[in-house]
This record gives sequence, C-alpha cells and structure tokens, in this order.
Amino acid sequence: MTLTPGHAEGIPHCVPDTEREGRLGFAEVIYCPGKTPAQLRAVAEVLFAAHANVLATRATPEQAAVLREVDAGVEYHELARVARLHRDRTLRGRGEIAVISAGTTDIPVAEEAACTAEVMGNAVRRLYDVGVAGIHRVLRRRDEIESCEVVIVCAGMEGALPSVVGGLISRPVIAVPTSVGYGASFQGLAALLGMLNSCAPGVTVVNIDNGFGAAYAASRINCRR
Repeated sequence: MTLTPGHAEGIPHCVPDTEREGRLGFAEVIYCPGKTPAQLRAVAEVLFAAHANVLATRATPEQAAVLREVDAGVEYHELARVARLHRDRTLRGRGEIAVISAGTTDIPVAEEAACTAEVMGNAVRRLYDVGVAGIHRVLRRRDEIESCEVVIVCAGMEGALPSVVGGLISRPVIAVPTSVGYGASFQGLAALLGMLNSCAPGVTVVNIDNGFGAAYAASRINCRR
C-alpha cells in the first residue's frame, strides 16, 4: 500500500489524508472544534476536491459558512452540529440503520448519528422519544426495529433503553450514552456505566455523546465488503 497524504497549502501541520476512503471506505472526517477558519478552509479544499462525500462534525454555523465558501453544496444540520458535502447519494448498505432516541433531549446526538450514517451511504430509520418511562412506545415498534440491519440507541439518565432493545431483537445494538440527566447522571457517566454493564447480549457501547462513532461502526456493519 502506498500512502501519499494530501497537503493543505500554506497551513503548517495540516496534512489531510486523501487516501483514507480507499483504506476505510469513507473520507477523512473533519473535526471542527479548535480549527481556525484558515485551517478549516484549507482542509476542506483538499478533501472536497478528492471526495464526493465529506463530513464535518461538531461544526458551528460560522464554521459551516466557511465550508460553504469552499463549496456551496455543503449542507448544515444545526441540531446535529454536522456539515456535510453529500454529492453521491448512492445507498451502499444491505438494509436500514435504525437510530433510536430515548427522549427528545437525546435527539441532537441521535441526529449526529443519523446524518453521519446517511452521508456514508446508508438508509436511516429514525425512531425518537421511545424511552423506558413509557415502555409501550418501543414495544409496539419492535418489528420495525427488527427489520433494520443495525440499531443505534441513544439514551441519557440511567441509560436503560439499549438493554431493553437488546433484549427484544436479534440485530447488533450500538448504545450511545448521552450527557442528559439530573445531578448524579454525571454528564452521561451514569448512562455509560449502565450500558457497559448491560445484561442484554450483543450491545456494544461508544463514548458519551458520540453519535458519530456509533454511526461509523454501524455503517461498517451495514456496508461491509
């Protein structure tokens, strides 16, 4: 394998990996926090020229505006804090990825997952506000969830929903703890520990609020070569 990363002209320590799509199946993702407008623009110019689809996570509206200066086709999803160039909309997955949120306050993390999965070539089914406080809401959608290839479940507070879903279906479940909750939720730590200790088999856990990471893993399962 020959590795010849791209170069962002005039920006020190900025070397975009233009061959990542060939190795991993998707282009390098731009992590926006901490980047100056000049750095963001330079990286985007290289990646936008090399790839049909490019994702930028944790982007502010101002950073999305910088990306739109590079390509007017950039979409910004404010709730998800995601900017994406989505020129190729071919579906590559074997089936759908379900993205589930326990409550409406978990939706920003769920939307980060959904937007990521879509730009990576997956059909996404959103099922929001189906948490365990009203358990009938998820139970009545069991067949719909089972029909999907992979399931992402985002929940805060005690983080119980992924265990419930994992005990109802045969599909891989990727749990995303969110930083939603009162006092002793410890900004998502309680949900994270609860999910890591799930007694439901087949539940995998990513980091707190990491909808992007969950979607990347789900896409690899759904689009595996």
